[in-house]
Amino acid sequence: MAWAHTRAGEAQPALRALGQAHVALDATDGAPTPSWAYWVNREELEVMDARVFTELRRPLRAVPLLQNVLGRYEATHAREVALYRSWLAVALADANEPEQAAEEARRVIDTSGDLSSERTAERARMVLRRLKEYEGVPEAREVLADYGHLLLA
Repeated sequence: MAWAHTRAGEAQPALRALGQAHVALDATDGAPTPSWAYWVNREELEVMDARVFTELRRPLRAVPLLQNVLGRYEATHAREVALYRSWLAVALADANEPEQAAEEARRVIDTSGDLSSERTAERARMVLRRLKEYEGVPEAREVLADYGHLLLA
């Protein structure tokens, strides 16, 4: 529900849904487990928190969550790592940290380059589009020069 509200631009309902998800996942009082709990653990919920905060342009909340999750995530899950880094790159851009955003963008593209996932490819393009706002920053300009051709795909 949180993601649906986020995509609809409904910040408060999205944040309430996240809160409810945390309560449901943490319930230890014998309450029935929600149907979605079979595939969602604490780490996945933190990723959803970070994605929601990123899309709602709340980078101060998103960046630490994503950095924490990525610090614990196995590099063998290249697709997920690339996707999570893409949200980190956007959150860093929103936080007016274009140098770090450019560094993450490069990591996203380098990680997703060997993948045949349209979702990661689209996220990489989205990150590059976001970096265009910072073309005056040398690090962003360099990433765009190296990978700008991906925007033509």
